[in-house]
Amino acid sequence: MSSRGSDRASVREKFRYWFDNVMAKGTVAVMGLLGLATVVFISIVALLVMIFQFFPPQETGEDKPTFFEVLWGNLMRTLDPGTMGGDQGWGFRAAMLVVTIGGLIMVASLIGIISSAFDSKVEELRKGKSRVIERDHTLILGWSDKVLTIVSELCVANESRKRAVIVVLADRDKVEMEDELRNVLPRKTSTRVIVRSGDPMDLNTLEIGNPYSARSIILIAPEDAEDPDSTVIKMALALTNNPKRGTEPLNVVGELQHEKNLEAAKLVGRDEVSWILARDLISKITVQTCRQSGLSGVYTELLDFDGDEIYIAPAPELAGSTFAKVQLDFAKSCVIGVVRNGEIELNPNPDSVIQPEDSLIHICADDSAIHRTEPGKPDPRQFATVSKKTYSKGRTLILGSNSDLPIIVRELDDYVERGSELVVVSEVEAQELPETSKLKVTSKKADVTSRQVLVDLKVDSFDHIIVLAAKERLDSQRADARTLVTLLHLRELGELAGKELSIVSEMLDNRNREIAEVTKADDFIVSDKLISLALSQLSENRLLSKVFDSLFKSEGSEIYLRPAEGYIKLGEPVDFYTIAGSASRMNETAIGYRLASQIHDSSNAYGVRLNPLKSEQVTLGPGDKVIVLAED
Repeated sequence: MSSRGSDRASVREKFRYWFDNVMAKGTVAVMGLLGLATVVFISIVALLVMIFQFFPPQETGEDKPTFFEVLWGNLMRTLDPGTMGGDQGWGFRAAMLVVTIGGLIMVASLIGIISSAFDSKVEELRKGKSRVIERDHTLILGWSDKVLTIVSELCVANESRKRAVIVVLADRDKVEMEDELRNVLPRKTSTRVIVRSGDPMDLNTLEIGNPYSARSIILIAPEDAEDPDSTVIKMALALTNNPKRGTEPLNVVGELQHEKNLEAAKLVGRDEVSWILARDLISKITVQTCRQSGLSGVYTELLDFDGDEIYIAPAPELAGSTFAKVQLDFAKSCVIGVVRNGEIELNPNPDSVIQPEDSLIHICADDSAIHRTEPGKPDPRQFATVSKKTYSKGRTLILGSNSDLPIIVRELDDYVERGSELVVVSEVEAQELPETSKLKVTSKKADVTSRQVLVDLKVDSFDHIIVLAAKERLDSQRADARTLVTLLHLRELGELAGKELSIVSEMLDNRNREIAEVTKADDFIVSDKLISLALSQLSENRLLSKVFDSLFKSEGSEIYLRPAEGYIKLGEPVDFYTIAGSASRMNETAIGYRLASQIHDSSNAYGVRLNPLKSEQVTLGPGDKVIVLAED
């Protein structure tokens, strides 16, 4: 026997099914259904009043109400129960009472639905789920402490732009992100910061940030990610392979932790994404700085937007001039190199000739400062001779350990003379270190915050000391606290030995640097801040990635701080044209100087002065340095 008859739905079931489908369509459908029910209800009551003549007593000659007048009265009673207070006639009163009670139920339901919908919308806005409709904005995907520095720097960079906008999209609570950002934003910034909450790896959520209308996109690895590189690469994949994207190329910059992931990242990002190897960059700066104090201050000045930074500008009118002459044609900027056929050449030969299609690489406060002036004339009478600096065999001590240690050892091996010694002391078991060709490496397990351990090491016998932060094992504040204890012990031991120790320390929180300055360490590497500054710079100009790659390599020209007596006569006023001219005759490019009297003065950039006005007179003395681009 067929069971199809028993499967036939009853009228009640059909109504319930229809009703469920309407309810599932959302708030607007429910409001429409409730409004329709109200109209039907008051219409039925109005019809009953007309049929049974439930009219209130009429004055002689007065016309009876029409159906539409009764209908309108019913509607008013549903909205305002007090309207029935003046009704007369028990039949009419009974009908209006029914209307009023029904109206109370329906209007209350309607108000509840509208209130709930409004609350839901407010909650949605609070969570940051609405789509951004800005254009030409900077989009930051992901969240870590680096975002605070990046946003702060971009606000400075955007001072000359009208209606500048920064959008942050991360998988965190919107209100929490806004509270943290509010603490770092400049008071009088013209840049608007918009925060949205969502997973930037999800294609649909990514649309919230309107990425394909952005002028630049910055990819940040989340702090709590187990594999941060995979997270960032997936973000890049979602951006570059989104079927909804347009044909315009993207301007994306992202950070990677491990060099082994660079090839995969390049395959995903192709020519649209520039990558910064965070660990590699910090390790290179640490090694270079341990050999010459003050270098991290130079890099910080170049990387942030408050002061002097790097700009690239065409100069067809200078075609035919030599690089040495071009350096003297700009009073407010230092020319440090040339972009030729898309390749970067820093500190080229002074006699090299500028071609019409070349662009010049400048260090200056703003691109508006790049303009030719009356050529300056160095004074050869102020020149001094300098012997080529060589590096003898030395001893380096590394206190502490983190994931950057193998890269630091590898980089250090590229710089030192053969036969140099490296001692690594850490609280944890020594990790596997790369093979070295010049360095003799020994490792020891000990507590580097212990004064006795440092005494036994005879720290005053080392030429350079590097203190690394335990950033993988401890939070930033605890790691910096341990670093500070170690530095205080080193300072005391140096004073007891009557020796100025050469110490470079890694700090994780820039706020702790000022506290640590009492230790009189030569320099501090604030790792996360430097990475944030580099990401900010590349988001504004992708070509700078090649400039930074060239600066941080052990091959080619790098930044050095060299004794001023090797360039000019000490104790006599001299302009920077003369310092630049003296450096040029040794195939070097002078970009500034450092005053020894200010090396611990944060208000004066620790003595670093980049791109001084070339006509300005300065008197350099013993201990002062000239900052140059040169080959070792």
